[in-house]
Amino acid sequence: MAARGRSGPATAADWVSGARLRTLPLAIAPVALGTGAAIVASGPGVFHPVRAVLALVVALCLQIGVNYANDYSDGIRGTDANRIGPARLTGSGAATPRSVLTVALAFFGLAALAGLTLVVLTGQWWLLLVGATAIVAAWFYTGGRKPYGYFGLGEVFVFVFFGLVATIGTTFVQVGTVNTESWLSGVGIGLIAMAVLMVNNLRDLMPDKASGKRTLAVLIGNRAARIAFCVFLLVPFGIAGFFWLFYPLAGFTFFVLLLALPAAVITVTAKTSAELILVLKLTSFSALAYGVLLGLAFAL
Repeated sequence: MAARGRSGPATAADWVSGARLRTLPLAIAPVALGTGAAIVASGPGVFHPVRAVLALVVALCLQIGVNYANDYSDGIRGTDANRIGPARLTGSGAATPRSVLTVALAFFGLAALAGLTLVVLTGQWWLLLVGATAIVAAWFYTGGRKPYGYFGLGEVFVFVFFGLVATIGTTFVQVGTVNTESWLSGVGIGLIAMAVLMVNNLRDLMPDKASGKRTLAVLIGNRAARIAFCVFLLVPFGIAGFFWLFYPLAGFTFFVLLLALPAAVITVTAKTSAELILVLKLTSFSALAYGVLLGLAFAL
């Protein structure tokens, strides 16, 4: 539970914790997949490192920015008053709402700058609209008068933006086209991102319900949320199986089940928040391993 009324300013460790580093695999994985798909589209040995790195900067900065924005918005609403898990900067009183908001906007600005550079390099100016939409969606997840994260739509956001948009966008900015590898792997990593958010909301189900935050877990209930988590997490391995027919190295992706299957079993049987926190870690690492291994299967 978050501590209230804390004295003293936030430390560097507090700010690092506020960035929620365990969520960053959700930014890295789709870029790895999109880059692998780009190599398939452009031919063996063809790699666009500058554009790949810029796409990674966009994804990472958006993820960190939305984490701080959620910290700010949930904190000023009082949603984090009974939070289970690591204390947040705003809700715990470790940092002022203004300072947390400033940091969130700074990371959104960095994402916009990297995105603008990609637009200039590609000459695809319509991508500015995509980038602006992503930033707006990141803010209104928990920000604004009617945040869609409070109405069960958070999973839709992560599927679209940290699944499809991030993966397909990474491929497109490198080669100017999108292929089946990009589309399907984007669906796969988008589903795992949904699983990460679902288990996070499962952990906070009762506090969210009490504070009026109607996440998908709150709306469908405890048992259905646990089942949905397992579906989101395991269906992507069916996609990996399809790619195994064409890319022999894609078979290594099934080693990720060593993380994913325990996560599913623990989620179905969990009785404590500590167990769900473990699942959150396992699922985040599953996302990273899935993205890197399948991306390498495409590239090699």
